[in-house]
Amino acid sequence: MKLKFASVFCLLICFAFVVPAFAQDPISGTWAGDWGPSKTDRNQVTVQFKFDGKALTGTVNPGDKAVQLTKTSFDPKTGAVHLEADAKNEMGSGMVHFVIDGKVDKNTMSGTWNHGNVKGDFKITKK
Repeated sequence: MKLKFASVFCLLICFAFVVPAFAQDPISGTWAGDWGPSKTDRNQVTVQFKFDGKALTGTVNPGDKAVQLTKTSFDPKTGAVHLEADAKNEMGSGMVHFVIDGKVDKNTMSGTWNHGNVKGDFKITKK
């Protein structure tokens, strides 16, 4: 009886260490890469994400010119990501609304973005 209890107890302890390793958060952290409308017109970008299991929040280019993500979603089952943000227009006054859709595959996120009639792609890697 004691041997059976000890075996079950050891098995439970093993699961306590193994299960969290498989349930790690695949998106929280710092990601870096580039985005742009073509292969020759690229912009460097850094994004910080925080996922609490339900809600995704984030900041694009943390620092003086940081842009907060305003509408976000992340499906850990499929890796699908949807992001929206409003940034100051560098060509003048007003704001530019970005819509970004991507997919997480291991430590890489890639997809498309647009604002108005301008479209392009992006690829960022988790640091």
